[in-house]
Amino acid sequence: MSQNEIAISVQGLKKSYKKVPVLTGVDFEVKTGSIFALLGSNGAGKTTIVRILTTLLQQDQGNVIVNGYNVASKPEQVRQSISLTGQFAAVDEILTGRENLVMIAQLRHLKDARQVATDLLHRFGLTEAADRRVATYSGGMRRRLDIAMSLVGKPPLIFLDEPTTGLDPEVRLEFWQIVKELAADGTTVFLTTQYLEEAEQLADRIAILHEGKIIVSGTLAELKQLFPPAKMEYIEKQPGLEEIFLAIIGKKTTK
Repeated sequence: MSQNEIAISVQGLKKSYKKVPVLTGVDFEVKTGSIFALLGSNGAGKTTIVRILTTLLQQDQGNVIVNGYNVASKPEQVRQSISLTGQFAAVDEILTGRENLVMIAQLRHLKDARQVATDLLHRFGLTEAADRRVATYSGGMRRRLDIAMSLVGKPPLIFLDEPTTGLDPEVRLEFWQIVKELAADGTTVFLTTQYLEEAEQLADRIAILHEGKIIVSGTLAELKQLFPPAKMEYIEKQPGLEEIFLAIIGKKTTK
């Protein structure tokens, strides 16, 4: 695979906090234009990986390349080519929805900031609320605005760190559709999620992080092959990702 076809390359990534190892040798690649889902229990280190990939945290060891740039030596170039949406909406409540978007567009030095804002407000169903202060928005509206802000300037790579936490099922389905459209347009999406159904619905490839390492990585079909055959005999339907995840974690934990 050529360098242009790889959006993220991680080799031997290690990170400890106060001598407590969190990442103990993480390796994976993310193909350009794909949706890559990183799964793991709470505290597994998913957010630590996202923070390193987005230059918010320095790794202890390892080689990390994002959009062709080394995160340690070229952090500014990495930041200019990515966008990050975390678990909590990073919107300014004092400003209106439109003002939030215009501000981000201006910070990214886009020519027609107001038109960019108008287009995104329409796309995310926020036109009617555009000129209301964000403090009056519902949780779902704030999340939609937050994701709209992350798309200003059409970054080629978007990090979504547990982006649908706290959203109701209807808004979550809307969000899934948006992510699918992004990937269809060629945007690379790196997703961490606590909702296994989300990874099942969206991801081209899924990696499971456990005890500081990626223990399995592959398509959903490939992960299904790892489901213990003895258990397969007792279920009529194909195993879901939740069953596969628990079986794989369980297998690894008992060794």
